[in-house]
Amino acid sequence: MLNFAAYKPIFSLLRGTAFLLAASGLHGLLLPLRGQLEGFSTASLGLMGTAWAGGFVAGCIFAPRIVRRAGHVRAFGAFAASAAIIALLTGLMIDPFIWIVLRACTGFVMAGAFMVIESWLNERASNENRGTVFGLYMMVTYASIMVGQMMVAASDVGSASLFMVTGILFCLSLLPTAVSTAAHPTPLQDVSLDIRGLYANSPVAWAACLLIGVANGAWGTLGAVYGARIGISTAEIALMMSLVVIAGAALQMPVGRLSDRTDRRYVLAAAALACAVVGVVIFFAAPRSGAFVIALTAAYGAFAYTLYSLAVAHANDHAKPEEFAKVSGGLLLLYGFGTMIGPVIGSVLMDSMRPESLFLATALAHFLLVGYTMLRIRRRAPVPLEEREAFKTMPSERGVTPEAARLDPRTPQEETAG
Repeated sequence: MLNFAAYKPIFSLLRGTAFLLAASGLHGLLLPLRGQLEGFSTASLGLMGTAWAGGFVAGCIFAPRIVRRAGHVRAFGAFAASAAIIALLTGLMIDPFIWIVLRACTGFVMAGAFMVIESWLNERASNENRGTVFGLYMMVTYASIMVGQMMVAASDVGSASLFMVTGILFCLSLLPTAVSTAAHPTPLQDVSLDIRGLYANSPVAWAACLLIGVANGAWGTLGAVYGARIGISTAEIALMMSLVVIAGAALQMPVGRLSDRTDRRYVLAAAALACAVVGVVIFFAAPRSGAFVIALTAAYGAFAYTLYSLAVAHANDHAKPEEFAKVSGGLLLLYGFGTMIGPVIGSVLMDSMRPESLFLATALAHFLLVGYTMLRIRRRAPVPLEEREAFKTMPSERGVTPEAARLDPRTPQEETAG
């Protein structure tokens, strides 16, 4: 039975998280649809995704310094207010170059805001309830993104109203933390990327996170553009983008539990192969029926959004418990670099061929992942079942920050303290 009094400070933070993620989901879907309507090139729309990912990675690295200087409440206020200003500016200045620059700024401030909330949740959680807190955070993450995306279907993409709604949601995310009386968390820790150390720990996870970032970055940025180019309605595009995420969330635990009972690399390779096959089917079938497109893309998302969690779980199988946060944080940055590459490849293919070519970009990344994983299976024995850590879900759709790795119940409490 959930003790609501004990979780009251956490619910306050989760309300702010819900508004923040709803705004992010709305803005992230609105921009490519409005850009498509305004006649922006596919290349410029792809660069928006690359800019957001670059800003997010930079935010993970530099935002802790801002938080240490200003404190959690003031820093979060600055991040959320900046996001609101940026959302309103994108509605005022309809220009691809300006949007690319502003998208990078959005990525930076969102990384900072997420790090503050995740560190605060980690501080409020105890050894006994960290699993519950982590689960609640995942639920809020997926539900809020879907709600934000579905808002696009309820209004006219060509008007300024959705930009204003986005700004309002970002401002609403300020209120729970601004009036909170909870103690401030300990200062955020700096994030480092040890390329050699991550590769030595798990070559498969190292390559997987980079390639998964390429595929997810291409789809997350250009999926809405693909839907608009093939002529399905705005409501169908919003439903498509939402169901891809929800299908991935629904399949994570069954796939994860299967990976707990066998060599995770086989499960990783099988899921990546399923993604590649679905992508190839979409490319050659070139569906135009909204229902058929939604069904196929949901099947794609069901497998695509399990891959990041599988890769992180495999890396943690080879890491010591006190290294979980460091390994997960490093893999997140690799994933971020991949999401910077994917939109560029996807936009080039879509411009040179047809809208379904987006799935050639994702299929290429997934086929490479399958090949490399099977190669590594021959060269390294699996971790014995009794020595593994249990699988946990990770919302790679929006790219968690390293602070979420410290919230993960597998991470020892003493590591989260410093």
